[in-house]
Amino acid sequence: MENSYEFNSLDFILAGGPVSILVAVILLVMSVISWYLMIVKFYQALTIRSAGREYNNHFWQAPSIEAGLRHHNGESLVSRVANQAVDAAEHYQTHVPGKNEDICNKDEFIARAMRRQIAVESEHLDYGLTVLASVGSVAPFVGLFGTVWGIYHALASISQSGQATLDKVAGPVGEALIMTALGLAVAIPAVLVYNALVRRNRVILGEVEGFANDLHILLTTGSTLNPSSKTTAGVVTMRAGAKLQEVTA
Repeated sequence: MENSYEFNSLDFILAGGPVSILVAVILLVMSVISWYLMIVKFYQALTIRSAGREYNNHFWQAPSIEAGLRHHNGESLVSRVANQAVDAAEHYQTHVPGKNEDICNKDEFIARAMRRQIAVESEHLDYGLTVLASVGSVAPFVGLFGTVWGIYHALASISQSGQATLDKVAGPVGEALIMTALGLAVAIPAVLVYNALVRRNRVILGEVEGFANDLHILLTTGSTLNPSSKTTAGVVTMRAGAKLQEVTA
């Protein structure tokens, strides 16, 4: 016996009424938003890491901190951390008396400023990842809801027609499963990219923290742990008010 049922996903969604249409629209919106975020965040991660490495190399090859800060000033995550640290060192040197036991020492003051800036940058890196995680976890259930509703609607239509043969049941039920497939198609890329971006952000922040640690040592001691590889290790140039001061190791 020839099966006259023809699969048509669009007709199935439209036949499901407002609920099926709403589910399809929600999945479409989730897909568009997640792909937009995936592309933007991947590009952002690549540019941030590239700019950070370039700034890091230039900074440690510069003759002074002042010269290092002038390279792509404020355009990379690492440069913003460096500027925050140097500004904190200058502020401490300018406004804190020489020996005041009631105020935290210079080492702690600079470290706090760095941690605050790194926390701000970390929040900026994570922006949008919550949406990807939400899409990855919610989309399958939205698709499943669409499937359940589609099966209910199909079985209700079959019961009204009085034709409960296998070909009449299998077609609509199989078509209803498309909603689940669509939900998985939206969720799987979002989950994979979310995990990849989380790992890449950890790598970026690890590199930033490594740079911040070296800069913190330089600002507090006047030298780095490996002076031979960094030309700025012998001199720390900082602005204090309107003039420059040099603090030699």
